[in-house]
Amino acid sequence: MKKVLLLSLLALAAITTAIAQTGLTVGPPRVYFVADAEQGQTQYIDVTNPSKDYTLELGISFEDWSYSEYGDNVLSEKGSLPTSCADWISVSETYFSLKPGESKRLQLNMQVPSDAKFTSDFPIHTTMLFVTQLNPRAREEREGANIRLAVRSGIKIYHRFNGREQPDLDITNLQYHHIDSVGTFLELSYDVTGNIWLEGRARAEFLNQETGEKTIVDNLTFYCLPGDKRKQYIAVPDTLTTGQYLASVLVFYGDQEVVKVAELEFDYVAKG
Repeated sequence: MKKVLLLSLLALAAITTAIAQTGLTVGPPRVYFVADAEQGQTQYIDVTNPSKDYTLELGISFEDWSYSEYGDNVLSEKGSLPTSCADWISVSETYFSLKPGESKRLQLNMQVPSDAKFTSDFPIHTTMLFVTQLNPRAREEREGANIRLAVRSGIKIYHRFNGREQPDLDITNLQYHHIDSVGTFLELSYDVTGNIWLEGRARAEFLNQETGEKTIVDNLTFYCLPGDKRKQYIAVPDTLTTGQYLASVLVFYGDQEVVKVAELEFDYVAKG
């Protein structure tokens, strides 16, 4: 059964209202393994208890994940996706405690099975490691109700085989939308046609074709997986003046910063 990862109400409450009381720092946010069949590799993550007065009891678990069309994380039961590598990984400690201010480095060992193969359908594998607080801290609300707050933090794990990586994406559409209840925005559609995960950024340039003035929206980061069909929304700056515009969206990705470009003309009417 799949669910969109928007953080549970319990975890959200812990992060937004009680971070000063009980928190959890886990990093790095992404861990990468590169190994072929029958090969092993080791990586490390660090877990820290930033609390000044509360010991954390913590446990390690795994779930599978993928991206939605809009880039949200969609969680699935461990081992349920054909791209799962959850069963390939062992952790040096699955249950442990951290005193206030204490940190611990955990060792992640990946052993790729002998029958694992690179295929065009499944060129990479993923899973998500969660560090979960097992001893929720009681917090009393003003009304007298007791709420127990817990924290869960996730790290994305990626695996690919040696060599063969070919990052690529194709922009399939660029549309301009104005919706009274939402606002004015561009909708960028693209397909990930390569065989490796992509970490990139997009930049939108709005050129007023009457005045020559250019407005730039930059550093729009994105993450995606092979086979993803994605949509990204880019808000049109409300500083634009009324006029005819040429919008250019540039997408940068890969170690060599490959660039793909889409352009669109539209008429913009500034808010009165």
